[in-house]
Amino acid sequence: MSARAWQRIFLGNACDVELDSAGRVLISPELRTAVGLDKEVMMLGMGTHFEIWNAAKLAEDEAEAVSGGMPDVLSNFSF
Repeated sequence: MSARAWQRIFLGNACDVELDSAGRVLISPELRTAVGLDKEVMMLGMGTHFEIWNAAKLAEDEAEAVSGGMPDVLSNFSF
C-alpha cells in the first residue's frame, strides 16, 4: 500500500472539533467504533499532540514493548 493510501486512512477521517460547554472533546461514534474506544480511555500528552487510546489496548501495547526490552537506540534518551 502506498504512503498516499495510508495518509487517506489516517487523515481521511480527521475533523475539526470544539470543546463542549463542560470542556470535553467529543469524538464521533464512527471514530470511536473504528478504533475501539469504549468507557475507559487514556489521553497521553506526546509533546506537540495528544493521543487517545482504549485503556486495555494501551496496557497490552506497553506490556509488549516492555517485555521486548529497551532498544539500544534509546540508551541515551533524555527529556
